[in-house]
Amino acid sequence: MVRISGRMKTSYDVIVVGGGHAGCEAANGAARLGAETLLITSVLGRVAQMSCNPAIGGIAKGTVAREVDALGGLMGRATDRSTLHVRMLNRSKGPAVWAPRAQCDRGLYPRAMRNLLEECEQLDLYQGMVEALRIRGGGVSGVACADGSEFLSERVVLTAGTFLRGSIKMGVNRSIAAGRAGDPPSVSLAEQLLDLGLSAERFKTGTPPRVDGRTVDFTKLTRQESEAEPLRFSHWERTGGLARMPCWIGAAGAGVREVVEANLNESAMYGGAIASRGPRYCPSIEDKVKKFPEAKSHQLFLEPEGLETRELYVNGLSTSLPPDVQRELLRRVSGLENARMTQPGYAIEYDFFPPQQLQPTLELKVLRGLYFAGQINGTTGYEEAAGQGIVAGINAGLAAQEREAWVPGRDEAYLGVLVDDLVTRGVDEPYRLFTSRAEFRLTLRQDNCLERLGPVAERLGTLTEDEIARLDRFLEELGRARTWARTTSLDPKEVNGHLQECGTTPLSQKQPLRVLLKRPQVRLEELVGSDGPLEANGFDSDVLALVEMEVKYEGYLGRERDRVEALRRREGMSLPPAAPYLEMGSLSFEGRQKLERVRPRTLGQAARIPGVSPADLQNLLVELRRRELSATGVDLEEKEAQRS
Repeated sequence: MVRISGRMKTSYDVIVVGGGHAGCEAANGAARLGAETLLITSVLGRVAQMSCNPAIGGIAKGTVAREVDALGGLMGRATDRSTLHVRMLNRSKGPAVWAPRAQCDRGLYPRAMRNLLEECEQLDLYQGMVEALRIRGGGVSGVACADGSEFLSERVVLTAGTFLRGSIKMGVNRSIAAGRAGDPPSVSLAEQLLDLGLSAERFKTGTPPRVDGRTVDFTKLTRQESEAEPLRFSHWERTGGLARMPCWIGAAGAGVREVVEANLNESAMYGGAIASRGPRYCPSIEDKVKKFPEAKSHQLFLEPEGLETRELYVNGLSTSLPPDVQRELLRRVSGLENARMTQPGYAIEYDFFPPQQLQPTLELKVLRGLYFAGQINGTTGYEEAAGQGIVAGINAGLAAQEREAWVPGRDEAYLGVLVDDLVTRGVDEPYRLFTSRAEFRLTLRQDNCLERLGPVAERLGTLTEDEIARLDRFLEELGRARTWARTTSLDPKEVNGHLQECGTTPLSQKQPLRVLLKRPQVRLEELVGSDGPLEANGFDSDVLALVEMEVKYEGYLGRERDRVEALRRREGMSLPPAAPYLEMGSLSFEGRQKLERVRPRTLGQAARIPGVSPADLQNLLVELRRRELSATGVDLEEKEAQRS
């Protein structure tokens, strides 16, 4: 056990099982609240392991990573310390879907995360394999490890990833019991959860092969440089960063299709070795060939694994074909004809527990004090795992302190969309966040995460004193910048030369800055740049970008705020926790079943349950009103007759 004081403990406020992306954020979140926390993981040297692509961010995912950071999380800091290649995706589209994405050093990211974890004063680390939960009186009471150690806690966050009865597949005849490559699965813990009466299903995910970059012909590939301007995930750190490395773009064309089609019966997915569902938006090369027969080729990205290695990750070639077939696939890609495969791709099948069995705090409904976060809930992706981890860790820490739980709203954060989707709608394939899942994506942008969630983090207690001071300075500067943009006017003599260079109409008279910024050709960062006509007044570039976005999309933001208020009014109507839904005969049979299963907290959550119709919602209100009046001795029909 790692503890500076050397004191051995066996009892904790919160225990976190699993050291992946969910576990690291859960442990940090609980510890930052002041809860004495223990993180148990099978190999301490592999915390926050990037088993798939060593990248953080992307569409919606980049916003989640920045939201986790705004709450005091660690993903953004570890990313900035290990970034090799970074881009802002979707710049050609509106800011609601802009998305930072960083390619990280696979070896450095876990080391950075471990360093950050060891800086948490209330957090202990322990290397061990948890074999069983200890349960007493309808709640969890601790965990037992394979080495004989036992630790006590009435709050346990389980972040088992793909370890629960995990099985790696390479071809139809090659199956390896594993939680991930090189690590054993967790079988006894999975069986205990089933014995508790929980419902479980199987999902699968996969990885592509890796290749030795020294054997790649880069002249046949397209070079993609990292963006020159600094893109940071963390609001709290300003690291110098690593040397930037390029990615390379290639294509899987007719030759790859020919190999796949000739060997489909050897694929674990198509040969019958795997029957579970995989992520639709991240298909294997077998899926691409089978489901998109009209496509002439499929794009591949060769991405660096780290500064100290020449190994490349072949993004886009995920497969469960045997290793010898994978070598032939690589030979059919232009530029990889002579590439040496350093690690074959594989599929992994594992248990997950449908998340409707959870409360919105991510605590199990049937077992007090046990929280689930990450892939155990049917999600996929480092960012989705981290987001659930920090929500579960914070709520476990709050419970330890007997404080009110925190559940982010759908209008407050992508984290709110994520949690609400899981516990209300469930999953029928590995869940991944997209901007299209959010009703208020113009409000939930990657550039305003700190303004949205920083004050929440301060109220909860997950920020240090230095971070609170930084937050205060940021909010004060943002307020000054908004006032400056609202009150500043520009003289034609000052700005017309710049406007002509931008290809837009010169001014004939003074015009407010907020009006000028609504022109698509005008950028605030250029107006205040070294050659621009405006003084920057010392404002940070991130603050200026946020103010510009708000000005340009002022009308859209106003309409979205109105919709947010309408949602809040509906969300504000609480539903009785013990409502007898099955007895409400005016609701449809499906509606009664779904409401009974999910037990929504609010009318808004009930409205998002698949199978609950608008008529069910109307009848639900009538049923609840009838029961409320009945409990007070009032006859509803007589009351209505009196009104008429």
